Formats: sequence, structure tokens, C-alpha cells
Amino acid sequence: MKKNLTFRAWYYFRMGWSTYFAFAFAAINTLTVTYYLAIEKAPALKDVFPSFIYYVVIVTLTGIPILIAVGYLHFKKSSAYKAEADISFESHPHLKRILQNTENMLPLYLKMSEMMIKMSKNEKLSDKEIEEISLLQNELSQHIEKRLSGKYESNVYGTDNKQ
Repeated sequence: MKKNLTFRAWYYFRMGWSTYFAFAFAAINTLTVTYYLAIEKAPALKDVFPSFIYYVVIVTLTGIPILIAVGYLHFKKSSAYKAEADISFESHPHLKRILQNTENMLPLYLKMSEMMIKMSKNEKLSDKEIEEISLLQNELSQHIEKRLSGKYESNVYGTDNKQ
């Protein structure tokens, strides 16, 4: 697999920015803005949060468990994550390739295990079983040929290459 250092660096930069830097920056910004623009100007709230440090500690101690619960609900209890995973799978060429290969290999594995059981019992394969194996070999050969020539109805990169 050819590695493109520029795009890999760009991807790592985006991940570092969006996952770590932007997260920390947004948290600090939100805490600062909400305290100095809202709480400091409201006498009732100023009694609850007498200083910025108290505000940060209280919001952190209550906010983190709430955000963990929201994240859990997002992944485990809502349809939102399933939709995200579906979209990710649909647009990810390597996952499509793995699925195509797996769907083609499972029948072959099943047939091979049946053959091994028969052979371990010193039984011969019937003509029907030999024909089934030949059909599986043929299907795998066609799959490999289509994959190598790009003749899938919709190839793994999402473009139509019918020929």
C-alpha cells in the first residue's frame, strides 16, 4: 500500500485538532464566556458561584457525568450512531471489500470443513460434492477476476465500472 505522507500528516493534524485541541479550547472558552458574561452579572448566580474557580469545579463535576451519560445514550440507546455507522460503512471502500470477500469465503470454509470431516472418516467425496466444490471454486475465480478488473456493478470506491 502506497503511503502518502502529506495526506497522512493532514489527517493526523485534523484528528489532533478536532479531538484534542478544539475540545480543550471550546471547554475553556465556554467556561470563561458563560462565567464572565452571565454569572458575574447575575447576583443570584454570583452567590452560587462566588469565583471562577468554584464555577469551573462545580460545572466540571456535574458536566462530565452528564456528558458521559449523553455519550452513552448516543452510542447505545439511539438510532443516531447506527445511522453514522451505516454511512461510514457505505463510504468506506475497505470495509466493502472485506464484506465482499467474507461473503464469498464463508461457503468455501463450510464446504472445506465438511470435506475434512469426510476425509477424517476415510470417506470418499460424492460426485455431487465434487461438483459443489467446483462451483465454489468457479465463483471465487469470478470474484477475483471482477475485483482485479474493476467489473463489480459498484466497485469498492463507489463508482460504476460496468463494462
